[in-house]
Formats: sequence, structure tokens, C-alpha cells
Amino acid sequence: MSKIIGAKKMELNELPRISDRVSFIYVEHAKINRIDSSITVSDYRGVVTIPCAIIGVLMLGPGTDISHRAIEILGDTGTSVIWVGERGVRYYAHGQSLSHSTKLLEKQAKLVSNTKTRLDVARKMYAMRFKNEDVSKLTMQQLRGREGARIRRLYREQATKFKVEWNRRDYKIHDFESSNVVNQALSAANVSLYGVCHSVIVALGMSPGLGFVHTGHDKSFVYDIADLYKAELTIPLAFSLAAEAKDNDDIGQLARLALRDKMLDGKVMQKIVTDLQYLMNVSEDEKINADIIELWDDKGENTKYGINYTEE
Repeated sequence: MSKIIGAKKMELNELPRISDRVSFIYVEHAKINRIDSSITVSDYRGVVTIPCAIIGVLMLGPGTDISHRAIEILGDTGTSVIWVGERGVRYYAHGQSLSHSTKLLEKQAKLVSNTKTRLDVARKMYAMRFKNEDVSKLTMQQLRGREGARIRRLYREQATKFKVEWNRRDYKIHDFESSNVVNQALSAANVSLYGVCHSVIVALGMSPGLGFVHTGHDKSFVYDIADLYKAELTIPLAFSLAAEAKDNDDIGQLARLALRDKMLDGKVMQKIVTDLQYLMNVSEDEKINADIIELWDDKGENTKYGINYTEE
């Protein structure tokens, strides 16, 4: 009987500390296999070898094939694997969380299960949007009213800036084409943003369903977190695209691609990680420092950090 040579399954106390390895690596249009304690990523340019111990989250984009043995070693080393759309802007499925620890999940569950602490977190979320304003005494009803007024004002300002006709936010989940161009762009960009937020939430071992503002949906917390970034990301993007759109343009595709391009430097994902820890009251010595390491298909150079390059 032949003996299989490879890395032994690591014990829990042998796994690298999360703070030493939180790297979001994105791969598309490539084949992923395993060699010893590393995975290999190969495409028409050659082969890149990546030690599994440095990978926090492996994001598998379109056109990616991964072997069973590669999944095996990633699981043994506690790496989270997530299946996403182009550049990570849509979330489809995930394997295990980044860490075996349930610390962030327990914090989330504890905070959301108590009316006072749940309101405290919701207020923190709104305070992040209302800069230099004290919202510590406002009720949820008052907060929702203030947020609604802020978003309506933002819509009007963007419509004026880009000279786009705007009446109100109007969309039907099952009938994308029934909305006007700007509403279609908003819907497509928001769905993409939800994918990014969902990916980060599950990678950190948190529940996408335990929301503080939203409730009753399996993505309630995703909607909570995404709402923190719409004013800076998806709303200006949608109005700018609507202003330039031609009759035959696929505005949904344009919105997804435009948001994808805003994710190229990884700063949005870094901010989501930081904001999640702030909202969950994570102490300084527990904080995760997120690095973003991405392997692009045709849009950039492979990063040199922590990667050994080999030729096919």
C-alpha cells in the first residue's frame, strides 16, 4: 500500500494567530491544487505557490477550479474559502469560517439579544453616518427618521449634481427592468455591496442573520453593515452611471463592474473588518489587522508579499 506524503492535520493550538494571517486572497480564471502545505495557483502565466498558513480567506472568483486535496489542506489549516462573483462583489457560498474561535459570534449574539446593548450598537451604526452629531439619546424611531431624511437629501443632491431626473427610490425585486436607469444602477450596485459585506462577515465567523437595525432575514446583519457605505459608494456611483448611460447599455453590468473597480485596492474590505470590530466592542489586544492580497486575472501584477513564485 502506498503511503501518502503531505502535511499532517494541524492541532487547534498549532494554527497561526488570526492577527498573523488575515489575508483576503482573490483568484479567478485559474486552477488551484496542493503541494505539501501550500496551494498552487496556475494560469496561462505560470504557477504561484502560496503557503496556506498565510491565507486567512481565499476568495474563488469566476473560472476557478479547485482540487479536493487543496480544499483538504485549506480546511486543515483553518482557512476560510468563499465562492464569489467577479472581484468579490457577489457572494454565493462559503466553507468554514476563518477561525475556529466563536468569539466574535458570541459577542454579536450577546449584544443583539439584549435590548439595551442592541440599541447601543444601532446608535453606533447611525453615529458613523451622522458625523459630529450626538445620537446617544435618540430612539430607533428617531434614528430611522433621521436616516431616511439624510438619504432622501443625498438622492436629491446627487440628482442635481449629475443632472439626472429623480422622483424616488423605486424597484421590484423580481422585475429589474421595471425601474428607471438610476434605480436599476442603485439596485445592482447595492447587491454587489451586499456580496462584499457578506463575504467579510462570514469570513470572520459572524452571523449574517443577526442584525441590529434590520431583523427577520437571513442577511439582516449584511444589510446593517452595507448601509454604512452606500452614501460614499453605491449612491454616487449609480447617479454618475445614470448620467452617462446610453439606451443600449446594460446598466446593471456597468454598476457591478464600477463597484468592482472600487474594490481593487482592498481598502473597503479593510474598513469593513475594522468597523465590525468597533461595533462589537473588540478590545485593542484582540483586534485583527486585515491585509488584502489579491491575484488578478489580467488587471494587475501579482503581489510579492508572502508568495513564492515558480515556473510551470
